[in-house]
Amino acid sequence: MQIGVCDDQKEIREMILDKVKKFYPMEELIAYSSGQEILESLHLPDILFLDIQMPEMDGMETARELRKRDRHMIIIFVTVAKHYVFQSFDVDAFHYLVKPFADQKFAEVLQNAVRRFQEKSMEQMNFKKEQPSLMVTSKGEHIAIPFQDIVYAEVFNRKIIIHTMDADIEYYGKMKELEHKAGEDFYRPHRAYLINFNFVRKYNATTICLKKGQAFMAKQNYQDFVKCYLRFNQRKGKE
Repeated sequence: MQIGVCDDQKEIREMILDKVKKFYPMEELIAYSSGQEILESLHLPDILFLDIQMPEMDGMETARELRKRDRHMIIIFVTVAKHYVFQSFDVDAFHYLVKPFADQKFAEVLQNAVRRFQEKSMEQMNFKKEQPSLMVTSKGEHIAIPFQDIVYAEVFNRKIIIHTMDADIEYYGKMKELEHKAGEDFYRPHRAYLINFNFVRKYNATTICLKKGQAFMAKQNYQDFVKCYLRFNQRKGKE
């Protein structure tokens, strides 16, 4: 587990890090002096204490950008300003600590955040065990891709590119085989594309816009696509 602190004031960063160390001395702690610094990091922490009032890029803007990369990070705002509390809901913040805060309150929030992280980790582990996956070989590595994570697949230069929210994975294969394995949550609107109904945002007779990227629609497949998407939504509604 990684716990980060992002604050432009060094003394505040060190104060929060010291408090975290008292409860979790064995965990990896990371300090950031600005929103830009954390956004440029290759790896993001699991739990982040984030100041709101920082120069250049404030904490709220930083949180919005972080959410584009990580939907599961536990964000705890730490600020002297109370009036941002309602905006914190927009970025799914875990808590909102107002400076100065009591040690007891900090400990309570931190321990609850760690408990939430542990619960989510267990849920993800159990979910992945139950989840059917596609095994592919890409650049010499064997990769298991849960079908539920696939936004869409496309054929490009005789390769299939699997697009998830976090990665684009290329491998040599046949779209027909992938279509057969993928199951009823998927549809092939065009010979070069296979889309996951769960990620559809809008569509017309030529294009399907997904949560990430888009796919082309073959004219002759449009009516069938509409019928299948309707059946998908009806089935999901019953579930």
